[in-house]
Amino acid sequence: MTKRIQHWFTLLVSVLMLSFTLSAFASETADNNTTSERLGESAVEGELTGFAGADYWRAVRDGQEGYTTSKSAEHGILISSSGQAWSILKEKWISPLGALAILGCIGLVILAYFTIGPLRLSKQRTGRKIKRWSLIDRTLHWSMAFTFLSLALTGLTLVYGKHLIKPIIPRDIWAMIIYGAKQYHNYVSPLFAVLLFTVMIKWWRKSLFTKVDINWFKKMGGMAGKHKGSHPSADFSNGGEKALFWLLIFCGVFIVFSGFILDFPIFGQTRLDMKLSNLVHVLASLMLICGFVFHIYVGLVGIEASLEGMVTGEVDETWAKEHHDIWYEKVKNLPENQPKSESSSKSDDK
Repeated sequence: MTKRIQHWFTLLVSVLMLSFTLSAFASETADNNTTSERLGESAVEGELTGFAGADYWRAVRDGQEGYTTSKSAEHGILISSSGQAWSILKEKWISPLGALAILGCIGLVILAYFTIGPLRLSKQRTGRKIKRWSLIDRTLHWSMAFTFLSLALTGLTLVYGKHLIKPIIPRDIWAMIIYGAKQYHNYVSPLFAVLLFTVMIKWWRKSLFTKVDINWFKKMGGMAGKHKGSHPSADFSNGGEKALFWLLIFCGVFIVFSGFILDFPIFGQTRLDMKLSNLVHVLASLMLICGFVFHIYVGLVGIEASLEGMVTGEVDETWAKEHHDIWYEKVKNLPENQPKSESSSKSDDK
């Protein structure tokens, strides 16, 4: 009987000690998590230093290589010493300046709208329609627009979401948002690459600069200053449209190739390669976003009736004469641009 009591007593003490140990471990873990969140990298470094010794981590920070059976490009380097500098560059400089650039561009177009105002047609519309964009062109344009804007939105969420969204919503919802943004960005980006090279092949001939474009830039497209409302000459594409096209191609190529390196780190890329690719990807994306802020403004409200051509494929004769007079003279006598007779109009209605 005594042995049985001793047995149960020992078991009870063991259970109590185990419970106390688990409770203490859980409490210590929670305290450590809180401390890590509050102190950040300093707490982690402190724990690691205590585990492996100060001399060991000093050697790691100095970039000394160790020994491993791995055959990767950086198999001997445990921690990249340039990582801290890259983190500071990205978080303290690139991200804030990028946000300032985007907000600055938005502020400029708002200021332009209220101070300069949109460029109106000088004469009344004639009602005669001139074919400007085919269905294929419009489909390509809107596909590119949607793909780019959605990728820009998810990309900005990845960069700035932790500062703007995370603090004001529950953690679970934030986890869903950031996971969805990353997955969308990774899997839709190849479509952007396909559309980019299709656009380049389709429209590069229309986007070559000529002497006419020099005068267009001198007069700022007739949108501001003493030349406002002058409607400088232009072919199918004016100087501003050509500049935006080549900005898209130039930045887009850097975005595509840097994104490929980031998406597929399986071709021997080093950590330095990844950091440089990230830098190129962010800077090129920010430049393109700023350019499209102005493009959206001009297309929607900056120039009267500009959006109509990309929605219906046709523009009014007055708009064609004033904004693309050289192109208008080339196409005004084409069969598809002739005024429809009253009888043909009625038959079309039927």
